[in-house]
Amino acid sequence: MDALASFDAIIDVRSPAEFAVDHIPGALNFPVLDDAERARIGTLYTQVSPFAARRLGAALVARNIAAHIERHLQEQPKSWRPLIYCWRGGQRSGAMTTVLAQIGWPARQLDGGYRSYRRRVIADLDALPAQHDFVVLHGPTGSGKTALLQALNELGGQVLDLEALARHRGSVLGATGAGGACDNQPGQKAFETAVWDALRRFERRSPVFVESESRRIGRLSLPGALFEALISARCVRIVAPIEARVTHLLERYADIYQEPQALHARLDFFAPLLGHKTVERWRGWVEEGRWGALAREMVTSHYDPAYHRGGNSLYRRAHAAQVLELDSLDRDAIIRAAREILQPSGNRNAH
Repeated sequence: MDALASFDAIIDVRSPAEFAVDHIPGALNFPVLDDAERARIGTLYTQVSPFAARRLGAALVARNIAAHIERHLQEQPKSWRPLIYCWRGGQRSGAMTTVLAQIGWPARQLDGGYRSYRRRVIADLDALPAQHDFVVLHGPTGSGKTALLQALNELGGQVLDLEALARHRGSVLGATGAGGACDNQPGQKAFETAVWDALRRFERRSPVFVESESRRIGRLSLPGALFEALISARCVRIVAPIEARVTHLLERYADIYQEPQALHARLDFFAPLLGHKTVERWRGWVEEGRWGALAREMVTSHYDPAYHRGGNSLYRRAHAAQVLELDSLDRDAIIRAAREILQPSGNRNAH
């Protein structure tokens, strides 16, 4: 796996459905059997005979490989060096590798296929987090943690943006995509691959900045060793006035207010916690477009109490956090705060 970057292309010859679940970062999907063909061969193998399945499979695979060569590979030079893989480094990737090698390209087959790659990802996710110096941005909802991560990245800091990788903003209203559905999130394996790919690229001599998260982001779980490393990491706590936080939330969650019906559905979550009367009042504010009042009350009645119940105790070094007091969460204030965080011996307060 350490030599992945030495290849000119990584070709995943599994079916589109297999590829969608997870794949090596940057891989191209050139299936030698599509989903329907793979199912057909599997049925033939179990209901008729392995020989009948291989006979038909060979014809389908040959046809599909020919199509990929004609459509995608005609412009590749003789020196082009692809790495080919399938599920376990067997017949599908073997067939593609053999054909490309016979043409004259120095094609290689990944030993053990995707299964070998997946085992490496799991092993690395257990080991890599302990090798990095994480700095956790701490603070209640709306305090600008995500914007600060983005600013740190722009200024050259190493950033692990877990919410971006999970495609979820980490709260009840945090789902992104059409209707705010968690269906827009990747699968667990694909999320772990994205985290692995980020971790393996970081320089170990420099800190890695990350936002405080619970064990789950939407329907995805953080890898166990990473979560343990984060809750033991040093912290920077962001403090901002409630009005600045409300303004910031209205900017960051602007997409939610454009889909009132989807927001109505998600407000159901709060009824058992805060009562139906409160939720009905919020529904009325949605209908009236009173977004500021809604955001302010959601923060003060739900998110802040939840943060004080769990946010302070979950992270073991939160009590010793560097504190950044921000009067505003506008762009200039966020950039100033990011610069201060990047200074090893900066002031304790930013205004």
